Amino acid sequence: MQIINTIGRRKTSVARVYMNVGAGVITINGREFKEYFPIESLQNEVTRPLVVSETLTQFDFNINVDGGGITGQAGAIKLGIARALNEYNAEFRVALKAEGLFTRDPRMVERKKFGRAKARKRFQFSKR
Repeated sequence: MQIINTIGRRKTSVARVYMNVGAGVITINGREFKEYFPIESLQNEVTRPLVVSETLTQFDFNINVDGGGITGQAGAIKLGIARALNEYNAEFRVALKAEGLFTRDPRMVERKKFGRAKARKRFQFSKR
């Protein structure tokens, strides 16, 4: 039995995904994934590559995720799972790519500029 190791990133989150053949158990940072992501939309995002490839109960995942918030972490895990499935069986690539699951979302937080309140917001202007 081989363990497949991949990495997924989104915003400032980094997910290290370890996949092996099993019964469909997903563990994130030592916790069950429905406990880690209580919001159903995030649970659906994490399991989307498994649903698309129809392998929901065939693999066990042990995932370490760090940085960012829960939305960025869910996106990083989604990319890591998709990459692991592709590494296990290249036939999954066509279906996963059609759903856009191999695309790393490049959007990042824009940095704050000097002389401004935030990246684009300016301080209040008073003419008089």
